[in-house]
Formats: sequence, structure tokens, C-alpha cells
Amino acid sequence: MSATPHKPTVTEREARQVAEAAREQDWRKPSFAKELFLGRFRLDLIHPHPMPADEDAQRGEEFLAKLRDFCETKIDSARIEREAQIPDAVIDGLKELGALGMKIDTKYGGLGLTQVYYNKALALVGSSSPAIGALLSAHQSIGVPQPLKLFGTQEQKETFLPRCARTDITAFLLTEPDVGSDPARLATAAVPDGEDYILDGVKLWTTNGVVADLLVVMARVPKSEGHKGGITAFVVEAGSEGVTVENRNAFMGLRGLENGVTRFHQVRVPAANRIGPEGAGLKIALTTLNTGRLSLPAMCVGAGKWCLKIAREWSAAREQWGKPVAFHEAVGAKISFIAATTFALEAVLDLSSQMADEDRNDIRIEAALAKLYGSEMACLMADELVQIRGGRGFETAESLAARGERAVPAEQILRDLRINRIFEGSTEIMHLLIAREAVDAHLSVAGDLIDPDKSLSDKAKAGANAGVFYAKWLPKLVAGPGQLPRSYHEFNQQVDLSPHLRYVERSARKLARSTFYAMSRWQGRMETKQGFLSRIVDIGAELFAMSAACVRAELLRTTGEHGREAYQLADAFCRQSRIRVEELFARLWTNTDDLDRKVVKGVLSGTYEWLEQGIVDPSGEGPWIADATPGPSKKENVHRPIR
Repeated sequence: MSATPHKPTVTEREARQVAEAAREQDWRKPSFAKELFLGRFRLDLIHPHPMPADEDAQRGEEFLAKLRDFCETKIDSARIEREAQIPDAVIDGLKELGALGMKIDTKYGGLGLTQVYYNKALALVGSSSPAIGALLSAHQSIGVPQPLKLFGTQEQKETFLPRCARTDITAFLLTEPDVGSDPARLATAAVPDGEDYILDGVKLWTTNGVVADLLVVMARVPKSEGHKGGITAFVVEAGSEGVTVENRNAFMGLRGLENGVTRFHQVRVPAANRIGPEGAGLKIALTTLNTGRLSLPAMCVGAGKWCLKIAREWSAAREQWGKPVAFHEAVGAKISFIAATTFALEAVLDLSSQMADEDRNDIRIEAALAKLYGSEMACLMADELVQIRGGRGFETAESLAARGERAVPAEQILRDLRINRIFEGSTEIMHLLIAREAVDAHLSVAGDLIDPDKSLSDKAKAGANAGVFYAKWLPKLVAGPGQLPRSYHEFNQQVDLSPHLRYVERSARKLARSTFYAMSRWQGRMETKQGFLSRIVDIGAELFAMSAACVRAELLRTTGEHGREAYQLADAFCRQSRIRVEELFARLWTNTDDLDRKVVKGVLSGTYEWLEQGIVDPSGEGPWIADATPGPSKKENVHRPIR
């Protein structure tokens, strides 16, 4: 039997409740970033910098050497850009190299790399071809391997992981044409039928979907006798009857990305392929993304390193008014920004990744901050590189080569990086996600006070609990080590980084005070103050990056690897970051948020429609959102597994 899926109608409150139920509720391990948002600068959680085991480092370095040789000899990035496709031979070569199984345990045929070395590999291959980096990342970070590693049964691991490690490309299917970051409205259905489920629905932007062999699909199981129901995760064979890849999507960047629209019509999926219990799909998705998000900043770090290399070489060769353009202050400031920010991004990535490997800390906020900060800063660095290159930055590599100059794909990296601000949680969604985690301690003690559905007795109890919590917490936000001139003195070496750490400690307390004041002021309306919450999160991201940069500089000093230079870069980054932090603090209370809301209402009501006169709209005809009515496919199947 089967049923026709329908798009659930949900209120904003119901959508929030679904998202809340899916998030991990408990904090069983310490979190540096969570403590930071609470005004507690726990430097001891990240310093001394954790290090990988010698065996893990050796295995990782050996693979990186092989991967570098492959990237230099087998990958033609210009061809991928020109033909908008990764050659099958390249993918076959990556399979032989074991690149599909970098994060899969050796007992299942994988390489068993740590998160640190997996990210280094992604940065390396992503610098060669961002499309290949995206393929490998989507396959391993959010595709079949990661959720099975975390939630799969032993039988599922033995069945699927060897395939994922060597032969099968995988994809993750959550988004639908009318469902993005509000999964409460998910329409794809999985209706129980004996020992199977019958899958019906349409999924959009299925990265790797065009070439995938295995899919992780999120679908809604209807509640019935013997079935709890809810959004549930399944492993689906991409070649199953009723699975149709209806379109390969094309984008402004990542032209080699095999991303499609996938339709399921009466697709039979064995119950043995269900990951976890019914209703656990969103929790599985969010938990998978906790560390999976680290793959994007890895490629952002690789992009930053490449931007720095090109900026250095070009700015030394190009002369203007009698000297290299690098020595003109307007250009030099951009180069300094790229160098300092690349250092800090790598510090954030390596620190978060090593903490993920050690599993001593809860890094859900750190990983989210790394993704948010990395994707935003990488776009800025690429944009500055285009500006440094001038007209040549806007010109394609192919055109540069055609007229006899070095084929530098600066405009391509800008296009390729742009998606990272949207992939795996847009910047706006990441702000809200991190803000929710950052205020978790407040909501756990005072949430019932601002919940309109709670009874007076519940509110009274919450008030008493909140009183106890804040009586202990608030006094600690008044003073701290950041006000003592000798604090963090071990970071006073050739360059003195201790003032920056004292600044982080003081700013963390100020950040916590600001959050508390805002909650007191807005209470239940706090969740609607997205501008305020975004700035709170951005301040936290800068403070985390400053902390990571200083800790990395000290690590490099103690290991004798460019310690002096690392201290200089950390100092430059922290000085640049502090300027941004001060601006963000000022904008917490001095901004145009209220006025912006009024303007938006005017725009949507047509009040300013006269402003749009005098143009021609080149957009084509058609609906804003494609029809996703379930049913048999009317299109050719463009699925092309690579074997």
C-alpha cells in the first residue's frame, strides 16, 4: 500500500518545536565556545594546543603526499571548469587512491584518517579543484558514511561502509523545492508496507545526486499502529526502480558539481535500511552536520592559502608609480588581511578538528562557528584578491592564457566560494543555530518564564531557579583575569599576544552581560531579534578566532616551526579582529533594525514599487518554486553512476 504525500501546514511555533526537538539537548562534555558566550574564558580547554598521535600523523602525511602527486599530475582544473564535469578517469583515480574512504575505519576498507588530516586533504584537493573537494566532502561529511558511523547498526556498517570506502559515491537528500531550513514542512513520505517502506517525493539540490550510488534520504513516516512516525533517515540505492534524477543543476560556481533534482515514485526501501528509529531523522541530520560542517572551512583555508600565494606573487611583479603594488598602502592592507585571516582560519580549523578527534569536548558550537566564520572570511579574501589583480582579476583564466598571460582563476575562486555561505546551513541560519546554543543555559533556567504556554506554577518555579542561577553567575561577569596586566604572560614572547587574550576575556564577559540584558529587555521576543543575535554570534566568532590564533602561534613557537612569524601573524589578526569586535558591540544597540522592518513592510506592500520603474526584467517565465507534486517522473533519467 502507499499514500500520497502531502505538504504539512505548520505554524512558526510548530516549526520551532520540531527544530528544538531535533537538537541535542544535553551538554555532557565541556565546550570552549559555549563557555565563551557565558562570559567564561576557559583557555585551559584549548591550551596547550591538542596534538594528533604520531601514528595518526604519519598515516595522514603519507596519504597527503600521494594525494598531492595525484592533484598535480591527474587533475586538470581548467578542463573541469570548461567542460563543467569531473572526468570519470579522475573519479576512478580518486577511488583507487582511497579518497572516498578517508574518514572510514580501516576495518571497513577505509583509510581511517583523523578529522585533522581529512580536512588537510580536503584543503589540498579543493585548492586543485573546488568541485572535487565538494564531491568528496558531500560524500563523506554528510553522505552515507557519517550517519552510519554515528547511528548505523553493525550490519549496516558491514553492508555499506566497504562500498562507500572504495566504489560508491553517496549523497545526502534533505532539501525539497519548498522546504529549506524549516524541515517541519518536509513532504517526502515513507509509508510502511510490511517489512518495507514506500518512498514518494521530490528532493532538490542533491549534491552528488547525479552520480551517486547510495543516498541518505530524509522522509516523513506517517504515524500509525506500530509506527511512531516522524522524519526518518533511510539508505536508498540510487539505482532503485522509481528513482529518477530529473535534472542536473548548473550554478554560478562549482561548475563540475554533480548536483540534481531527484524524484522518488513508489520506491521500495527495506526496513533494514532505516538509520536509527522512526522520528530520529532530524537529530541524525543535525548530529552528522556537527562535525561534517568542518569540511567547508577546510576548503576555505585552502582557498585562503591560494589567495595569499597569488597576491604575493602578483603584487611583487606588478609595478605602479615606480614600485611594486604591494608597497602601496591601499594594496598592502589587503595582503595583510589575507595573510592574517588565513592564519586564523587554519588555527580555528585545526583546533576544532583536533578537539573533534579527541572527543573530550562538545564542539557543536565550535564547528558551527568555524563554518560560519570560514565561509564569510574566505569570500572576503577572494574578493580582495580580485581587487588586487584589477582587470585581470575579473578576466577568466582561459582569456588570460589566450592572450599570453598566466592563467590565474581569481574570478573562479570568488564564484566557487560563494556557495559556502549557503551550503550546509546558510549564514543566517547558522547565526540562529549558534545563538540558540549560546543562550541554552539561560533558557534551561528561565525559559518557562517567557513561555506563554506555561502555567503560573511553572513560571514561579522557573523564577526561583533563575534567581539562584543569576545570583551566582552575574557577579562573575564584573571582573576577571582580563583586567590583570600579568595575565596570560606565557604568550609574551618576541611579540606580546597576552593583551589580546586579556581582551578576549574582558569581551567574553561583556558579551554575556549584553546577552543577559537583551533577554531581560525582550524576553519572549528575543527570538525575533535576529539582527541582535547575529551580532552576538559574530562577536563570539571573532573571539574564538583570536583565541585559536594565539594558541596556534604558541604551539608553533614551542615546536620550532615559524614561531616568530606565527606570533606576528596572530598579532596582526587580533588587532584587525578587535576593530571588528568593537564595531559589532556598538551595533548591538545602535543600528537600523527597527527602521529596516518598516522599510521591508513598505517594500512588500508595494509602497516603493515606483522605485522599480525604468528597467527591463530579463527573467524568464515560470513559477517561483517548481511543482513538486508526487507521482511518476515525466522526464528522462540523467543519473549516471561512475563505474
